[in-house]
Amino acid sequence: MKKENLLIVISTENIDSILKFPLLYGGVSIPRGYWKRVHIMFWGASIKSVIKSKKIRKKIKEIQKDGVEFSACIVCAQEYKAVKKLEKNSITCNHTGELLNKALQNDKKWATLTV
Repeated sequence: MKKENLLIVISTENIDSILKFPLLYGGVSIPRGYWKRVHIMFWGASIKSVIKSKKIRKKIKEIQKDGVEFSACIVCAQEYKAVKKLEKNSITCNHTGELLNKALQNDKKWATLTV
């Protein structure tokens, strides 16, 4: 059985890196048939970059149209006072550790990438 789901965890606040690797690869993964499900998770300092960067928010909106899912760590988002802005951009704020744990424990269905 081959893995069908990709979880990308982003914790860097480097805007250029976020745009050129996880959002670029994550964004083409469903249309090109690399993965059936792609979930991108923002954790820590990456949340500040989402709030700061219009380019990141624009790219998120573009790739959501292809089915890419997004979430952000609720604890981090609350610390940065970013919950409303993230949710306004269709990024679910929740306890992201649950999905991360599920993906890490089920490596037959999930591939996990961290940036």
